[in-house]
Amino acid sequence: MRTPKAALLVPAVVTALLAGGGPALADDSVPAANDPTIATAPPDQPEEVDLVEGAPDAPAAAPSDTEDEGANIPSGRVCEVGWYYYPTSKKKDYHKGVGAEQSNYNGTSRTAKSTFVSEVSGTVGIAFSGELKVTSKSLVTEVEAKWGVNVSVSLTAKIGNTISVDTPSHKSTFGRYGVYRLKSYGYNQYTHANCVKGTKKNATVYTPHRVGWAIWES
Repeated sequence: MRTPKAALLVPAVVTALLAGGGPALADDSVPAANDPTIATAPPDQPEEVDLVEGAPDAPAAAPSDTEDEGANIPSGRVCEVGWYYYPTSKKKDYHKGVGAEQSNYNGTSRTAKSTFVSEVSGTVGIAFSGELKVTSKSLVTEVEAKWGVNVSVSLTAKIGNTISVDTPSHKSTFGRYGVYRLKSYGYNQYTHANCVKGTKKNATVYTPHRVGWAIWES
């Protein structure tokens, strides 16, 4: 079973170069929306104040009869017992930065090229708020099946990725390399051997979706 890796940050100097650069050097450097427009504000961050980084390595134990009084109700059916996660709705990608934010100010009277280089490596895993009772692998499987997207237990933003963008005269361009995570809502529910389902436990989850830059200017 795959488990999310703890974040690994390798200290290094990050650079923002004013140069006659070219296009991004790797296919994972395009922002999540594939929109070439540079934003005018930093990318949204998760709103949850109780956000937990890292999904469980093993499923939670079965709830007690006091939590699920229907567990002992006789039934002619037999089901596979365990916790299951049911996605109900999704929002958008939220950016988790790896390394320091970079910036470059163009003090000239003409448009200049700003080139940002990632010189810090880090792994970003699943995050959640609420109660998450299933394993990271099970969660990813359910989210992918529900929304028809490819998400992962963890993704690594690597050293050496480069992106070049235009910076207008007397403007600053900012860049942050990292991982976009898809935010979705859902609930955990325990299924007993007699197919009776237990109490719903709500959870908001952020599953790694793609590696890329967040670029904005002011």
